[in-house]
Amino acid sequence: MARSVGFGAVNKPKQRFELRRAARRQSESGAVATPTTPPPQDASASPPGLGARRLAVNMIETVVRDRRPLARLSSDADGAADTGAMEPRDRAFAHLMAMTVLRRYGTLSAVLDRFIERTLPEAGGRARTIMLVGAAQILLLGTPVHAAVDLAVEQCRRQRSASPYAKLANAVMRRVAKEGPAVLAALDTTTLDVPVWMYRRWATTYGDARARQIASASLVEAPLDLSVKRDADAWAEKLGGRVLATGSVRLGEHARVDALPGYAEGAWWVQDAAAALPVRLLGDVTGLRVADLCAAPGGKSAALAAAGARVTAVDVSAQRLDVVRRNMARLGLSDAVDIVAADIETWTSTEAFDAVLLDAPCSATGTIRRHPDILHLKRFDDIARSAVVEARLLARVAELVKPGGVLVYCTCSLEPEEGEQRVAQFLTEHAEFTRDPVVSSDVAGHAEWITSSGDLRTFPFQSPTVSPEQSNGGMDGFYAARLRRRV
Repeated sequence: MARSVGFGAVNKPKQRFELRRAARRQSESGAVATPTTPPPQDASASPPGLGARRLAVNMIETVVRDRRPLARLSSDADGAADTGAMEPRDRAFAHLMAMTVLRRYGTLSAVLDRFIERTLPEAGGRARTIMLVGAAQILLLGTPVHAAVDLAVEQCRRQRSASPYAKLANAVMRRVAKEGPAVLAALDTTTLDVPVWMYRRWATTYGDARARQIASASLVEAPLDLSVKRDADAWAEKLGGRVLATGSVRLGEHARVDALPGYAEGAWWVQDAAAALPVRLLGDVTGLRVADLCAAPGGKSAALAAAGARVTAVDVSAQRLDVVRRNMARLGLSDAVDIVAADIETWTSTEAFDAVLLDAPCSATGTIRRHPDILHLKRFDDIARSAVVEARLLARVAELVKPGGVLVYCTCSLEPEEGEQRVAQFLTEHAEFTRDPVVSSDVAGHAEWITSSGDLRTFPFQSPTVSPEQSNGGMDGFYAARLRRRV
């Protein structure tokens, strides 16, 4: 398992002297772990590519040091002056660099630790992040070595807190380029990049072999899946993708979503193949009144509306519901979706629903492929806290289902406390509901996605492809149970 990499405080004159003496001892190896005299700040224009790297560092620091979700990165973060007019391709590259470091943080840290004798002081934290980005470029992204090294050094030199470590960055980056591939090849990257507590939970629940499968698949960037309103085959051909067994269209490579054919016309929306499955459990919803609870960003509401349901989409976040509203407008589905900003724990409806879909807030450990910041944001205790909220929400929304109606409870979590255990508890406490087991035909014939109790459970390493010879690409880890209210 990965050892913790911290930023130990160095604030005593004696410690600073020892660091400088260690630097002299390391000078022949080229990697020193001590500040140098800060060079004067260069006010000249930034060299090409520096803005993207500054943005990447900001994104990583936001997650790892500030413990804020990547999606909340503010536009006024350090470096915004460089990134405000950034070309889309540079923004995309910044995002790729940040996601790569977040996904492979333990591995990249282990490589750097081989070439830095002492832990950097707190003030050198940004310099370390700059070096992590440089290492990711060299070892994982195929960036030319000279560009990765030069820009890492220049970025340190221009950043006040990192400038004392510019020479260190130069020495370390050169050693990463020369010796890093061999170091990387010898590491057990799967267990290094997943938090110890998370991996142990998976091993306890599913066994060590499956835990390793989950971890390995979670560390691979997810492909781009689309849900289409109609004619999936035609759109797959037009977009250069393929139709999955579930009916989703998987593209061969990532691209700017809003630049793809069909986006402006509202022909499709982005949705992981696994996330599209819970709606399938409701069967034919034509003409039915369906509540989509915790609805943002709206993929399930869109699927329901496109299938002919009359949808009430409820979410507590008015800001996230603005995204739902825009999505429904682009897709031409606004008339079929009533959007409500409310807390579903207190929200009431004048009429019961034929079907209720609750995509409950959860730890989201099944979506690490798309959201590697989860590896850094979640803690062991978060699972139990989420489970309490989920149990409360499930009990509350049960009241909204009419007799004979269906309730689908789902989470994008791999943790049984947020899935199987929640439903087992609910059925014990609510005799008016019974499990309506999922069958193979509900999930495109993939019986391996169905648990022994009759619930849906997908894993990141499983394939939603039509035939085994097709490349995998995996899918999100999802849990869903179909429950029916007795008449």
